[in-house]
Amino acid sequence: MTGHGAGSEWGGADHGPTLAEELLLLALDPARGKPLNYPSYLRYGLAGAALAELAQAGRVTEGRGGRFLVGSPLPVGDLVLDAALATLSAPGKGGEVKVKRWLRHAARGVDEACRQRLEQRGAVRRESRRALGLFRYERLAAGPVDLAGPARARFKGALATGFADPRDRTLAALVSATCLDRKLELGRDRRAVRRDLKALDRDDWIARAVAAVILQDQATAGSGGGGGDGGGDGGGGG
Repeated sequence: MTGHGAGSEWGGADHGPTLAEELLLLALDPARGKPLNYPSYLRYGLAGAALAELAQAGRVTEGRGGRFLVGSPLPVGDLVLDAALATLSAPGKGGEVKVKRWLRHAARGVDEACRQRLEQRGAVRRESRRALGLFRYERLAAGPVDLAGPARARFKGALATGFADPRDRTLAALVSATCLDRKLELGRDRRAVRRDLKALDRDDWIARAVAAVILQDQATAGSGGGGGDGGGDGGGGG
């Protein structure tokens, strides 16, 4: 899956879908136009994916105690990554930001930026619908440009090679952290593949934070506090 996203090259050039866009493409149910997993879980994953690309580019670095350090928060010319950077203009005490707190803060903005960018690319059409005639929701119908098919093919190819590329490993870790692995085609030995994906999840500092935020939401929901938004068919801890 190399050669996609902004990577370490800036200047506003389009290098293809960002890591966050690829995660959203993988997560979309083509028939329903909605995420396969819980929307709130996916949003945390999208924010995590944007943060991972910023880390790859040297804009942020892993800190201690579940924090990260912010470099330059200036825009880079990519809609998705700039949406993430816009939330980093005021880092916390000592220049550090708590990863889990940031994920909660940035999730909706990055999600919206991903939807806008995929619409601009022609990959989706945004349609406003109402459930039961009352509750408004947005459906992402397939657009004239098929980017979801190639994204799934790249993921399948990366799976076959054991996620040898660092970008592939990050995407796989986020697939596991957001419980999306429960919904994707993983071959005959799903249990073994999911164990491998979970190992990648635990080795990646951003994916670990995404999984931790989701676990907190699950615990809150289990205690009657109403965590998450329950809007998908996926879900459950992982």
